[in-house]
Amino acid sequence: MKKIDFKKEFKHLYKPSGKEVSIVDVRSMNYLMIDGKGNPNTAEEAKEAIEALYPLAYAIKFIIRKELEINYGYCQYISGKE
Repeated sequence: MKKIDFKKEFKHLYKPSGKEVSIVDVRSMNYLMIDGKGNPNTAEEAKEAIEALYPLAYAIKFIIRKELEINYGYCQYISGKE
């Protein structure tokens, strides 16, 4: 099974230099997102959107893992929490 670690593959995006400014090109990618305004910690609309987004993302992750044999298991680190 092919494993993809986004933090290693796109290190220049996830751990940029803190000492110098640089321009980066980010390749086209597909994303799941929610759109809205207000504080996501207190807005009921944001809470509901996140509650809908999480199981969808989780299901897609495991469909890809099973059908395409690609493990995106390391993408949970995107939030910055390791």
